[in-house]
Amino acid sequence: MARLSARERAALPDRAFAYIDSTGRRRLPIHDDAHVRNALARFDRVPFEDDEAKDRARHRLLAAAKRHAIMPVGFLTSQLRSRGNGPDLPTGAVTFLLTDIEGSTALLQQLDDAYPAVLRRVRGLTLDAVHSHAGRRVDAHGDEHFAVFESPGSALEAAVALQRAMAAQAWPGDVEVRVRAGVHGGRPTLTETGYVGLSVHTVARICSVAHGGQVVVSGQTRTALDALPPGVRLIDLGAHRLAGLPRDERLFQVAAQGLRRQFPPLRILR
Repeated sequence: MARLSARERAALPDRAFAYIDSTGRRRLPIHDDAHVRNALARFDRVPFEDDEAKDRARHRLLAAAKRHAIMPVGFLTSQLRSRGNGPDLPTGAVTFLLTDIEGSTALLQQLDDAYPAVLRRVRGLTLDAVHSHAGRRVDAHGDEHFAVFESPGSALEAAVALQRAMAAQAWPGDVEVRVRAGVHGGRPTLTETGYVGLSVHTVARICSVAHGGQVVVSGQTRTALDALPPGVRLIDLGAHRLAGLPRDERLFQVAAQGLRRQFPPLRILR
């Protein structure tokens, strides 16, 4: 493959690159067959700014491969493995932790150019909490982070650690950045593209009804616990019918030192 000269690179439009970072630097040219193949080979060596940027670049690269009739089998296999959707994820009875940033759209409007750095920091704190409590990242999109644990106690400890870390942060412009968290478990099916099952939908619904700074867990999680982690209590929030689920779900709020205690009623549409 002939290397692009500076003049040739400059003449290419933005759509000819799989990745353009926040500074405007254009990476991974995909304007012809040879460069698409090169981008497929080099993709995992590019220092992407965050998972969302990497996902966008991945989609653009795969679209370019399709246009050039390139079958990127090796690339797809390596991406599934690197995204955690492979055999290293636990099977059987597992517990999920799903988090997202409360009011992320308003924060984006308020912080403008400072928002990407905030998002990276939240993701870093989340990964630290997950990894330090034996969890594994399943996926991350936008302001959401999906993790899996082999024990419900570890998932609760990770959620508590994350909320404490978030509360200790100083955020730009003195804004409040809060994440809400849902915890639920089950026996989902692990496929090549991730976990499939009602438990995945349930943890998403539980996270969606929580408030920023709050950790809400299911009755299933409470039952699965051999013992609560030290210093952790569960406050009964009652049984609620969550959107799209077949039956009422009993929900509990995690109480621990360093976590907010008072919240409005759960965000359940009536």
